[in-house]
Formats: sequence, C-alpha cells, structure tokens
Amino acid sequence: MKIIIFGANEIGFMIADEFYADNDITVIDEEKNKTDSFNKLDLSFISGNASNIDVLKQAGIKNTDVFIACNDSDELNIVACLTVKRLSKAKTLCFVRKEEYKSSLTLTKDADYNNDFYIDNVIWPDELLTQEIFRIITVAKALDVEYFADGRARLLEYKVPKYSPLVNTQVKNCEFPKDTLIVGITREGELFIPNGETTLLENDKVIFMGLSHSLNILAGKFFHEKEFVKYVTIIGGGSVGLKLAKILENLHLRLKIIEKDEERCNYLSEELNNALVINGDGTDLELLNEEDISSSDVVVSVTDNDEKNLLCSLLLKHLGATRVISRVSKDTNVALFEQVGIDIAISSRTASLNEIKNSIKDTNIGILATVEQGQGEVLNIELPEGFETIKLMDLKLPAKAILGIVQRRNRIIIPNGATQIMSGDNLIIFTTSTNAPVIKKFFEGI
Repeated sequence: MKIIIFGANEIGFMIADEFYADNDITVIDEEKNKTDSFNKLDLSFISGNASNIDVLKQAGIKNTDVFIACNDSDELNIVACLTVKRLSKAKTLCFVRKEEYKSSLTLTKDADYNNDFYIDNVIWPDELLTQEIFRIITVAKALDVEYFADGRARLLEYKVPKYSPLVNTQVKNCEFPKDTLIVGITREGELFIPNGETTLLENDKVIFMGLSHSLNILAGKFFHEKEFVKYVTIIGGGSVGLKLAKILENLHLRLKIIEKDEERCNYLSEELNNALVINGDGTDLELLNEEDISSSDVVVSVTDNDEKNLLCSLLLKHLGATRVISRVSKDTNVALFEQVGIDIAISSRTASLNEIKNSIKDTNIGILATVEQGQGEVLNIELPEGFETIKLMDLKLPAKAILGIVQRRNRIIIPNGATQIMSGDNLIIFTTSTNAPVIKKFFEGI
C-alpha cells in the first residue's frame, strides 16, 4: 500500500513508524520541520507543502492509496485533503485540533454536497482522549475500560491490591463469575497471556473480558465496594476539560473544574450547568487543600502541559487522592508517569493510531483497542462465508491469544473450549502486539 503522510512532526513519525515496514511511505513537509527520528526509517521525504498540487504530483498522489494529513496547521491539513480528492482516489484522513472543524468536515458521500468534496475521516485527537477518560472514570478503580457489542460486553483492567484474596492464587482457583475471562496480565511492565496455572501477584495489572453484567459482579467481588463514582474534579478547562465536564454533567455527579485563566473560567461557567468552576492553579497546594480535592473519587489533570499535569497529579497523590488520571502529550512520558505513582496516564495518540489502522484496513480484521501502551491488541475478526464450523478447542492458533467474545448476530457469547465458531461470527480476540501479526495472518488465510 502506498501512503503519503503530510506532517514530519511527532504524530507523523508515530504513523510512519507503525506502517513503514510493510508499506511504501512518503512524508511531505518543510525540511525545517523534519525531526531527526525520521532518519532511521526507510521512507521517502519530499520537502514542501502538501496543499501544493505540484508537490502532491511529485509524491505520486495519483497512485496513492491513503493520504494522512497531520501537519500542525488544521487549515493546511484540510486544504491538502480536499486537493487530494480532486487529484486522486486516495482515502483521506485529516487531523484537526478545533472542534468546529471536526463538526463541519464530517461529510459523507451521500450527504447533500458535491460528492468529490469531502474528507473520508476527520480525526480530532482531543475527542478520542475525552472518550477514553470518560470510559475509565465511570468504572470505579478501573485502569482501562473498553466497550464492545454496543456496551453489552467490555474489557476491564484492574490492579491487584495488597490484601486481595487473589494474591498468590492460581487463575484456575480464583472463582471468577461466569461469562468473564482473564485475558492478560502486566507484571513489572511486561504484558503476557496467562493460563490456569498462572499465579496472581500483588500489583499485577489484570485484564478481563466478558459480559458487562458479569464484569460488574467481578469488580464488586474483588476490586471495589463502591459501585458508582460520585465526585470528580477536573484540572484544566481547555477543550478536553470542557468536553469531559459536559459529558459528566449528564451523569449528575458532583463536579468541580479548576482553571487558571479567569476569562476561560467565565466561558466555562456559561457552558456548564451544574459544575463548580474554580479560578485557580492546580499546582497550588493551599487551593487543593481548601477545596478538599483529594477526597474526589477521581481527579483528572488535562492541561496541555505534561510537566504541569505531572506536578498536579503528584501533589494530589501526596494529599491522599485515591485515583488520579493524567493527560500525557508525549507517549514516552506515559511509563514515567506511572512509574512515579500516577494511577493512569493517557495519551490521545494511541487512540488516534487505532483510528487510522481501522480506517485503512483492507481485510476482514480490525483493531478495536490497544492496551498497556500498545503491548496488547484487541482484534475484531469477521469469519467469512464458507468458514467451516469448528469447536474452539480444535482451532489451533499459531501464537498465544484468547478468544474473549463471539458476536453472533444479536447474541453475545463468552466462549469456552466446547463453543463452536462459524461463518458470520465476529470474533473479539486478545493477544500481544508481538503475536498480533501472526494471528492476523492466520485468519487472513482462512
């Protein structure tokens, strides 16, 4: 596949690094914007602006399958994608940073507009980040939450606490509720797929898949007594903070939002109905104490500065906050945040990459989610017509993976070895990123 990336920034590198091994990659940007990291990748680089027709022709746009615009300028990305639509049949993916662009550019082929004048997929990373934080907030104590099959099935990740009955217990003896499966464990930073003989240890991060109701029972039995989150504080009233607050207001939570800029606070007060907006600095220890922020069920720090988010989060942990979620702009900082004690560090770039992967997939296999900074993948595999019905125990996979969910029309099945899988089934499979290519190749050959 031939892919052109407009933008030699960190996002552009992340995309190029993911796809260059198996695809023909060309990157377009001004030479001065090119980071040194691109030099280690086997790809072509063209100096220029992708909104320029001559530059696009030089890059071979007519023979391009996918065009991804992730330049730092929304306007240049939009113009470049629309120009590409005039010149080729390439699928266009456009990154934007402003919500109004996301709203106005989401046009489909059957909209009441010129059919050639649209962008295939508009990606607003802040929206993806907000959705991920919201999912995690709404499940007490969870480190990660993903929904499948219209919410009827889920993935939940928890840390095994010190005095849990799970500590030093083999998986086969844990008595997890029916219709739940343990699919992954992260121990000392390394993700692996367990079996019945695996012994759970304190501080293991354990990943489950199953029916939503059954996972609620599991969570209440092993990980938390409080079923609902009631009190949330958001530090940072930018686009992510505001969007998150608007969603949380619908849940009738006790909600506070701390924002340093007074003018922005006035705007937040106009936009929000029930949240208490506080004009102050999230790194002000006196303010945090006065407002009793550490008693929140969840505190979310979502300023646009990694250093400030880290400091806010560390102060809150020092004050006794039980659950702190921090926004991270640079993927390399995620592990650092967690190493120093932040409960959950989230980057929008992983979600953006998953969006791209699913947008350009040309097989019956998609990626529903990634976990643990990309160490694990949740694959969605559509079994084609003609697939021969087989019991799961007889399906000899070439690498370690766990079939967590079978979606058969309107039915959701949490399988066991005797479960039969058949043509038309959607399989939701958990595996490591190392094993994912092998599993994908296996099902592509079916």
